[in-house]
Amino acid sequence: MVYTRENQGRMEWTHLEAAISRAPLSRRYSRNHGTKATVCLSGSRPLHMFGKEAIKLITELDMHEDIRPFNEQVMRQVFEEMQTLYEANLMDSNVIQNERNNALLPSVHFRHTALLRNKRCILAYLYHRIRRLRQMRWELGSILPTEITANLLNAEMQWFQNYNKSLATYMRSIGDDHGLNLTVNMSPPKTLYVEVKCLSDFGKLELDDGEVITLKKNTYHLLPRATCEPLIRQGILEHHNA
Repeated sequence: MVYTRENQGRMEWTHLEAAISRAPLSRRYSRNHGTKATVCLSGSRPLHMFGKEAIKLITELDMHEDIRPFNEQVMRQVFEEMQTLYEANLMDSNVIQNERNNALLPSVHFRHTALLRNKRCILAYLYHRIRRLRQMRWELGSILPTEITANLLNAEMQWFQNYNKSLATYMRSIGDDHGLNLTVNMSPPKTLYVEVKCLSDFGKLELDDGEVITLKKNTYHLLPRATCEPLIRQGILEHHNA
């Protein structure tokens, strides 16, 4: 479950909706007509509309474990809603300051809460995409499959490349003169060699001792665990239980 302080946000939302539903209609300054107009405290949009688009981003994260194409359309709609809320709050804030009309404060508070809620959803969406991208670096290696890179933004690809460089630099700085590959043996191995089955025609593979083997589909091999693990995570090999 993606954490966005949803329970707290839902409680705030319920209290605000209840308070505003009991409040009378207010009169505020209309920028378009230059006169005072009677409007609902929530502004030009119904109360139930605020935050629905942002929740779609969180729902997408809950429904899919992999990285989906960046939802630019929904993200743009959330930004447009936030811009509308900001402009309405700015206008009401000027009325409050100039006319000392505190009756508009609940409306400003309501919109501000909606803005913060949308902000939390956007940050959660971006953060969890990056977190999954970081996890893939440890599971799949420094080169991502095409079906994953096709779903990434340029900024996300740049972040992955920078993270990859930082991780490689750190691994070279520890261990012996040759460094230490931290992505190998993520769990303590019981044996140094493992029997595997090849799931696809991979081609030639050179081992650490210089031996070259050919990985063909449905063939079985006894290989060093350190060599097998990256290929197992990529779906090229699988453990064979005799």
